Amino acid sequence: MLTIFNKLKNIALDIDKAIKNEDLGYSENQNATGDEQLKLDLAADSLIEHRLRNLPLVKAIISEEKEEIMEVNENGKYIICYDPLDGSSIVDVNLSVGSIFGIYDANDLSGNGLRGAAYIVYGPRLELVIAVRGHRPRHYRSGARGLFSGRTPVELNEKGKLNAPGGTQMYWSPTHKAFIDSLFAEGYRLRYSGGMVPDLHQILLKGGGLFSYPGAQDRPKGKLRMLFEALPFALIFEGAGGQAINEEGRRLLELTPEHPHDTTPCFFGSNYEIEKLKEAYGVAR
Repeated sequence: MLTIFNKLKNIALDIDKAIKNEDLGYSENQNATGDEQLKLDLAADSLIEHRLRNLPLVKAIISEEKEEIMEVNENGKYIICYDPLDGSSIVDVNLSVGSIFGIYDANDLSGNGLRGAAYIVYGPRLELVIAVRGHRPRHYRSGARGLFSGRTPVELNEKGKLNAPGGTQMYWSPTHKAFIDSLFAEGYRLRYSGGMVPDLHQILLKGGGLFSYPGAQDRPKGKLRMLFEALPFALIFEGAGGQAINEEGRRLLELTPEHPHDTTPCFFGSNYEIEKLKEAYGVAR
């Protein structure tokens, strides 16, 4: 798996360069779930595809931007699912965006089969967090000559201070609205950019808090895709000592999608916030 992580470092440098120099306008295409695609989405997707497909360890790759599974090496051990440019709708206003990767067992495309995960943050600095199942996530930062350094373990406190509530508030359930309001009443600080990667990255590096994207009237099954977004971050949050669950209180890593683009309501946080959420939703175990 180290070979894959090293390849992601090269991908990070290439996409960071593309963000700074390439066209930020919309293409004429839509992705697998009907979202309009930026030209930068397509460029990042193509770059990642060509970087990963030649790795013998990789049996297949699945992009959030494409409907089909792409078989690349028959004898590979892993399937890599990736969101090439998460938060691309805010890149034109110069906010941080990212890439997300889930590394799955070639025979088990589920939370149980997730073996490793990583994400890249393209911000004022280029940063990378990687996680192997059963180990603490590690945080890297790009420095001189594009070399990544740091290898700092990522660990959440039992209780955080940040609250990042996703979704359109007018469509939230009364239960969810009351819960979010209760966190603000405790003094939590609002941190929500519209980009999953920078918001979750901030919670991880600041020691804790909650990121939530519930099921709501407009999106009963949530917006975030299991294989590309929810499950990779679940592995990272659990590895950092936190939790990641759905609205029923189930660990996201217990879920199995029926289709590669299935979505799920999801909540990521340190233990205090997740336990408080379970109580509010009536799913405490």
